[in-house]
Amino acid sequence: TGLTVYSLYGGSEKDLAPRRDLLRNLDALVIDLQDIGSRYYTFIYTMALCMREAAPLGVQVIVLDRPNPIDGVHLEGNIREEKYSSFVGMFPLPTRHGMTAGELARYFNSVFKLNCDLHVVPMRGWRRGMWWGDTGLPWVIPSPNMPTVYTATVYPGMCLMEGTNLSEGRGTTHPFELFGAPWLDPFKLADRLNQVGLPGVRFRPHYFLPTFQKHAGRVCGGVELHVLNRTEFEPYRTGLWCAKIAHDMDPERFDWRRETYEFVSDRLAIDLLAGSDRYRNIVESGGNIDDWVAEWEEPLRDFARVREEFLLYRSSDADSA
Repeated sequence: TGLTVYSLYGGSEKDLAPRRDLLRNLDALVIDLQDIGSRYYTFIYTMALCMREAAPLGVQVIVLDRPNPIDGVHLEGNIREEKYSSFVGMFPLPTRHGMTAGELARYFNSVFKLNCDLHVVPMRGWRRGMWWGDTGLPWVIPSPNMPTVYTATVYPGMCLMEGTNLSEGRGTTHPFELFGAPWLDPFKLADRLNQVGLPGVRFRPHYFLPTFQKHAGRVCGGVELHVLNRTEFEPYRTGLWCAKIAHDMDPERFDWRRETYEFVSDRLAIDLLAGSDRYRNIVESGGNIDDWVAEWEEPLRDFARVREEFLLYRSSDADSA
């Protein structure tokens, strides 16, 4: 078409939002992005930044809604603390938020006062309990390391590996579906994880060779996740246990990622991803993850109540509410 393309993911934090001079003469900005249902996935924040920049110019933002591939019913995780706001957690959401991009746009616009002229085009036929496979739609890769809907299923927990020196499977054909490191014994790791008794998942010993990113060109011992029951599966809790057990097996060689992460250098990547330093402190002190998990119940109930007015779809309706 000859149209100019402007990137909204550049080399600095200011490049994450569109420049107002690019928006000024638009009649409307149309956003059509496939989110995957996890707080870390940054498309929803690109959407929010577009809304924020369009608001003072009076440019209408039109969001074409798409399904949440891991359903709109299940909520999981802690609410991100204010201190750990970043591009992988711009707003205080639970790790698995159970909302569509259109619903989040309505939520952000009202609760966080973006004051945008927003219009959401709802889907027809989507219900909250649907997983991607229930829609009959083909999976089109939204980003290079999200090749399948199975990747999206495990991502709310396995993305935590980005905050460690463990490989999260980037550089393989199964990113986030496996993890490991050159020093880990995959058989002992699988045994330890299976002994936890995490619901809906089993761990299989696995050797893999990343072709790029962490441990590129080195054989890693690790595990592959096999989700046996996606409704029972708790991806975030699973990811928390995975990194903790890898730490406990070799605390000398395990480390948190210490480089700048998503343009932030004054807080550790794991704290940004977890939305809190609680998880890191639990791992380092030998605490029990499930004591922290038990604390999520009331905040999740509060979030579910607040989000209710922004939901566009119900569990049993054939069309948008």
